[in-house]
Amino acid sequence: MSTVPARRAPDTGVDSAAGARAHAEAVVRAHWASEGRTPHHQDMIDLSLVVSELVTNAIRHGAGLAGFDARTTDEGVRIAVHDHSDVIPEAAGGTGALPAPHRGSGYGWPLVIRLAREIDVRRRPGGGKTVSVLVPLRDAPAPGAAAD
Repeated sequence: MSTVPARRAPDTGVDSAAGARAHAEAVVRAHWASEGRTPHHQDMIDLSLVVSELVTNAIRHGAGLAGFDARTTDEGVRIAVHDHSDVIPEAAGGTGALPAPHRGSGYGWPLVIRLAREIDVRRRPGGGKTVSVLVPLRDAPAPGAAAD
């Protein structure tokens, strides 16, 4: 497996999975705070995992990160990761089944399929592709309420 040096995504300045996670979380928290809401802690963990997997895949397998975007919606947060590779992964239309036998890798895409919705992989005009997903978000339980 070869890795490509990270290139800074021109739209957000994101150049790593950690930077993408921080950016996505900041977008969500700022939007929700403006509405007097707090996102559910577990959903923020799911968001962090999905963003990490998508950005890491772009850097490792997609010839580098070409862009990153996080936008809130009524249902959650839409994540778009752009890379420099035209190759659409075979697993892109997968079911989320885990790889067998255990090889120590190959768990990222099934994780994305299980945690995200409205998954779309498209080639970009001029080269590369965009993977976009919707990560559902719920309101945090009220203080003193039973957690789900």
